[in-house]
Amino acid sequence: MDRLIIKGGARLKGSVTISGSKNASLPICIAAVLAPGASTIANVPHLRDITTTSTLLQSLGATVERAGSSLRIDAASINTVEATYDLVKTMRASVLVLGPLLARFGRARVSLPGGCAIGARPIDQHLKGLKALGAEIRLEHGYVEALCKKWLKGARINFDLSTVGGTEHLMMAAALAKGETILENAAREPEIVDLAAYLNLMGAHVEGAGTDTIRIQGVEQLTPADYEVMPDRIEAGTFMIAAAITGGDVMIHNMKLEHLDALCFKLQDAGVEITSKDGVVRVQGPRRPRAVNIKTRPYPGFPTDMQAQFMALMCVADGASVISENIFENRFMHVSELQRFGADITIEGKSATVKGLRKLSGAPVMATDLRASASLVLAGLVAENITEISRIYHLDRGYELLESKLSGLGACIERVQGP
Repeated sequence: MDRLIIKGGARLKGSVTISGSKNASLPICIAAVLAPGASTIANVPHLRDITTTSTLLQSLGATVERAGSSLRIDAASINTVEATYDLVKTMRASVLVLGPLLARFGRARVSLPGGCAIGARPIDQHLKGLKALGAEIRLEHGYVEALCKKWLKGARINFDLSTVGGTEHLMMAAALAKGETILENAAREPEIVDLAAYLNLMGAHVEGAGTDTIRIQGVEQLTPADYEVMPDRIEAGTFMIAAAITGGDVMIHNMKLEHLDALCFKLQDAGVEITSKDGVVRVQGPRRPRAVNIKTRPYPGFPTDMQAQFMALMCVADGASVISENIFENRFMHVSELQRFGADITIEGKSATVKGLRKLSGAPVMATDLRASASLVLAGLVAENITEISRIYHLDRGYELLESKLSGLGACIERVQGP
């Protein structure tokens, strides 16, 4: 099993290029199911979750070919509408094939997704929306079986809570529904705007993506389209914090600063200097960051996917900070591992109080989920002596060539194999 070995203390300096967005690539690749024919999706990162999605699409009969950072997906040959548990259990986003299959073929059978380490993420809002579109839904033997007569029908759907996956799912299904669908209390993330842009290139009529009300005028048929995925804002944010925590000076290419406003405000409060010129973002870390409080919120609030990384920064800040997690109930599992570095963190309910220290000490630690893994890497970059991180397959789900990119900035980090 691969591990990362990090010798802390290096000040990061240089340039890094951000890869395509994992969270945008997944639904966009799945949306290709809606149109018979070949679509080419560019700027798709080499990640385990992308490989899982490719395998899922191939299991349905689609042809998937990779050339560099592009995927060519031909959905003309899809010959089954069933996604089995063996595929869906490894990645929650796999359940998003349900709506496109139902909208195009009138039926679908997809396994319920498995549990998630960072908390329960049920699909009740997804199923509620599909029922409103006229689908008959049955839950049998761990599978969702969905049927519709001829076609789905447009409807007004009000989400009980902001759900990124639910918004994406129903946008795709409604694209081929008869009539208008209105999604209220829709999620507003940039990845949803990216999906809407791809659907519109396919011939869909989606308006309002990026706001809490999205209108979709259904069409009879969609056609394949070529599209380039947006940069990964969470990878970009992670490198911003890497520069900040090491007191570094890093130029970040291929990122959209406006997607990270909430994070940027908090980093600037902590004393980090952020400038942008000609599409390149420069991040200069202070000698020691100031303590700053954060509360995770749905976009455009502070992203839950950056909470663990920001906590690592606060572990070496001047003063005490309070970090409140309002999205997932189990997203403090990285705390016990950060404490192994010597971090002073106390959890009470949905909040963690972090008392910053001048120094962390390298330690053997274990990753528990994707973003928790990133927080351990960040702590290792600034900790004294050696840090060894195991179970880094979590990192490979969401960060393309992370250790190579960090090495290019001067970090002493190495991937090793073995027990």
